[in-house]
Amino acid sequence: MDDRLNLKIYRTWAPIYDFVMRPVYGAARRRAIELLNLQVGEKVLLPGVGTGLDLPLLPSGAQVTGIDLTPAMLEKARAKSNDKGMIFAVMNAQALQFPDDTFDAVILNLILSVVPDGAAAFAEAWRVLRPGGRVVIFDKFLPEAVQPSIFRKLLACAIRSIGTDPNRRLSDIMCNIQGLILERDEPSLLNGQYRLILIRKQRNIYS
Repeated sequence: MDDRLNLKIYRTWAPIYDFVMRPVYGAARRRAIELLNLQVGEKVLLPGVGTGLDLPLLPSGAQVTGIDLTPAMLEKARAKSNDKGMIFAVMNAQALQFPDDTFDAVILNLILSVVPDGAAAFAEAWRVLRPGGRVVIFDKFLPEAVQPSIFRKLLACAIRSIGTDPNRRLSDIMCNIQGLILERDEPSLLNGQYRLILIRKQRNIYS
């Protein structure tokens, strides 16, 4: 997986993504946003906003910024925005163009398994999150105690060709992160291979 391949894959996905993905992931997306308990006026970042399936689930009054690498996906997201204050930009989730401590909350729904480097994407989300802020993750991860079988490795090669990697461990993605407070870890789809995770950034992380 690399950015050029992902651009090609998700340009192809853009016209049909909502039709395919909304029925499968809609309830889990809603639950992820519920866990954040967003408040009026909070600044919220959606790296890999895609076609904007999360946008209708967000409460009114939040200050929303959505970024995506694929312009075709971002245009779909803009069309879902009824809030003129929402900001959209073509940007790489692995190299965010925002200052440190900018956002109160970050929504990482189905992005850490998609970008070429999930650890880099999480580190960037963490960098732009203010101390005391929250990150919610909905994604699929390889269970920590499981070694992927040959079949799973072969299957992963095929699945990566459509833009996602099922063999990433959450512990590897977060291994270099400091000040992380795990507040929630819920099993979701596929007998818990998909998970819903709420994390808070320690307030005195820089002290």
